[in-house]
Order: sequence, then C-alpha cells, then structure tokens
Amino acid sequence: MAHQAGGQWPAPRPVPEGCEVQAYLQDYATLLEAVPFPSLVVDHRWNVVMANGPFETLFRGVRPHPTAMPGDNFLRFVLFHPDAGAILGEHEAGWCLPMLAHLKTAVERYGHDRELQAVRRDVAQDPIMEAAYRQGLPHWILAVGEAGAQLDGAVRLLFHPDPRRGPTECRIVDETPRTLQEIGCTRLTMVLRDARRPAAASRRPRRPRGAGTHLTVVPAPKD
Repeated sequence: MAHQAGGQWPAPRPVPEGCEVQAYLQDYATLLEAVPFPSLVVDHRWNVVMANGPFETLFRGVRPHPTAMPGDNFLRFVLFHPDAGAILGEHEAGWCLPMLAHLKTAVERYGHDRELQAVRRDVAQDPIMEAAYRQGLPHWILAVGEAGAQLDGAVRLLFHPDPRRGPTECRIVDETPRTLQEIGCTRLTMVLRDARRPAAASRRPRRPRGAGTHLTVVPAPKD
C-alpha cells in the first residue's frame, strides 16, 4: 500500500459496499502500486481513496496543512495548499481553474453534500478564489472551450522533486474501470513524459494567503 506524504498511508477509506468490493479495492491497491507513474483513486468529493508510491514521491516535499494535504483531498490541495503551485506548474490555468470547474459541477450534482459545500464555503471566504469561481470560470471556459475543463487527456506541467526530471510534462489519463465507476470513484494517472519543458518555464511565485491581487483570468473590477 502506498504512503501518504508526510507519514504512513492510512488504510483505504471505507466505501458503502460489501466484502467483495472491499476485496477488489485491496487487490486494486496492489495493482496501483505497480504503476510507475503517480496514480490515485478519488471519490466524487476528491477524497483520495488510494494512491501509489510515485504519487507520494511527487508530493513528498509538501508541508503539513490541516485540510489540504494531497493524500487526503486532491481538490483541496490544488485550491488551498500554499505549496500546490510549487509542484503543479502553470497552477492557475492548468490546475486551479479546471478543479474549480469540477467543484462547480459536483456542487450542482450533489447539492446537499456536506463536504462539497464546505469546500464551496472555503472558496467563498477567499476573495481571489471566489472571483475566479464566479467571474473567471465563465471567461476561461469561453476562451478554452468546455474540453479545457476536462482532465482526461490534458497535458500539464509538473515540477518534479527528482532533479533528473525537474520541469516535466505529464498527460493525465482517466482509466477508471467499471467497478470503480459503480462505487462513484475515479482513477487518474499522471503519465510523465520524457520530453521536458525548457527550464525557462519557471514557477510562479506563491500567492500569499489573503493577498489582494487578481487571478489573470479574472477581469479586474472597473472603478
């Protein structure tokens, strides 16, 4: 079984299914660990049900956070962890906005889900994130099209902690089997590519929490 960044990976999260599905998930965790690329299984809230060793390696340098660790909830990590932009390259357009789009879809579909509503409230408490959710998303989707919000097939930039890789593109592949679909889970794998991005593709500076600047996709308010 894989480990969580910063500590021993916990037992797989419980799912409301019988022993047969539990046994399937245990065997699936073994399969996941054999994959050489970062791979994880999430539920509809983006809670991480299981993840493999390469996923842990990718996020091993992440500092502790009370609610946004990558091995706990990947949506929260992308949106709220101050270290997210140090690993997820082109964080705003490549990761944050697509995940906000996924949050919007999930909230509309599972309107009374307490965990999703809690994420939505946390977004609303951050003026920059709320502006992105309400104003940035429509402009961004208009610019990139609905397909731009989809993760499957997307090529994204990572800053891998392995110095032999450094800035590395990955293709996100949704390879969810039927059994996982039936229990509301999704498997995503980040297939690391050999062709590296130029070193000039530098990291954006981390945005201090509560900073008063605007995301570049959000139109600045008119005076």
